[in-house]
Amino acid sequence: MASVTFRNVYKRFGDVTAVNNLNIDVADKEFLVLVGPSGCGKTTALRCLAGLEEISDGEILIGDRVVNDVAPKDRDIAMVFQSYALYPHLSVYDNMAFGLKLRKVPKEEIKRRVNEAADILGIRDLLDRKPRQLSGGQRQRVAVGRAIVREPKVFLFDEPLSNLDAKLRVAMRAEISKLHQRLQTTFIYVTHDQIEAMTMATRIAVINKGVLQQLDTPQNLYDKPNNLFVAGFIGSPAMNFFAGKLRKDGGKLLVDTGDFVVPIPASRAKPYESHAGKDIIFGIRPENIHDADFIPPNIDAEKVSVKVDVTELMGNEIFLYLVSGKNTFVSRVDPRSKLRVGQQAQVAFDMDSFHIFDAATEEAIR
Repeated sequence: MASVTFRNVYKRFGDVTAVNNLNIDVADKEFLVLVGPSGCGKTTALRCLAGLEEISDGEILIGDRVVNDVAPKDRDIAMVFQSYALYPHLSVYDNMAFGLKLRKVPKEEIKRRVNEAADILGIRDLLDRKPRQLSGGQRQRVAVGRAIVREPKVFLFDEPLSNLDAKLRVAMRAEISKLHQRLQTTFIYVTHDQIEAMTMATRIAVINKGVLQQLDTPQNLYDKPNNLFVAGFIGSPAMNFFAGKLRKDGGKLLVDTGDFVVPIPASRAKPYESHAGKDIIFGIRPENIHDADFIPPNIDAEKVSVKVDVTELMGNEIFLYLVSGKNTFVSRVDPRSKLRVGQQAQVAFDMDSFHIFDAATEEAIR
């Protein structure tokens, strides 16, 4: 087992910097997820760790060993790709055993490792089949099994679930989480799907345009995003943002968006006092905007007049797409809500749960 360290890592392709001064310490046995939009540099960072791309600057360590000049086969890692990359003419057993045979591992040891991995993944009865006889989920299990038999120090996953349907993705997320608990090995996992990241990770590294934006636990990323990008990327539906100003009125500090004004509770106003009169971006998550007829108890609620533009009935909740002047935003409300398209209504903002960002720097004000 091993820790992994990215130390001031850069990867440049001509004039394009795909990975920009990346610094991450991954603890032994941790499940770290690299998440960000397509083209942000997360897969490039993973490929640099695997040795499939040569870094332009910095150091990568596996354990205490700098591996910049170590060949991929000697880094003691195993990688699961987005494509299953199974040999169509080989059985499941032979696909899983192939890498071990190349390393001239004894036959009995190969058999032990393959059978053990097959038992872990629940594919023992598939070992004689060819890949064409398997479903997408079964092929993904075989690809994971091929990595497990290597018994590496570090597992690398590059968007391994993106080829599966939605239901199977949910099931495989749980399978990979259980696998991590069982193997007690370092996992580094790349995805653009923030739900995958939130449900699986010990910690998440949010990357945008090659730059690490924030590295933290899923809950801290959700509750305390460092900047506008992280706040908008983590959470589904995404956080609502409103351009506005902070202004004082008597003893109160107000958020003024031009279309509505909400006061900041006195108990939370102090960090924002110095920004009075400045341009800010006010953020609030959809689940913190309630139908005024179904306000949860013990919250500091401020009502805002809106027009209902679209409704999405989800069964256990309703998504309301709302309009207030030039602002459009989303709320997740109680399924008993009677609000319907075209209605003028009031919603309640939970002012115990909001975020304010500096409009110039897009950094969170705390």
